[in-house]
Amino acid sequence: MRIGELARRTGVDEQLLRYYEKQGLLTPERSPNGYRDYADADVGAVRKIRALLAAGLSTATIAQVSSCLRDDSLPTPACAGVIGRLRAERARLDQAIGGLLEARAALDDVIDRGQDQVPHGGVSSGEAEPSWGSAPTRLR
Repeated sequence: MRIGELARRTGVDEQLLRYYEKQGLLTPERSPNGYRDYADADVGAVRKIRALLAAGLSTATIAQVSSCLRDDSLPTPACAGVIGRLRAERARLDQAIGGLLEARAALDDVIDRGQDQVPHGGVSSGEAEPSWGSAPTRLR
């Protein structure tokens, strides 16, 4: 299938698909005229890439572990080192989740303490809602 079809089937922009190829995450065949020719299995590969990116893994990490995550092959001895890398990524996610839970608890505390002073669902005396600082930062 051509890149436009893969983009349509996965909901991923063509530019991102080309980027994934540059990063070694996708390896489409090339037709004699130079067009990329993707296999049906690449639809699943793109979905897996997106899921791993959403989990916080970098494209470099995904490239390192991708051969060990294919559905059509059993883990090889070379994959043993990947398990440690994935455990480290999981620990990083656990730490980020812990921070988010603490932030939510702090927010809940502010809400609980303020709910008696402000009518439910609104701001008292026509004032604008307070600004609580800068925009959220990216977790790392």
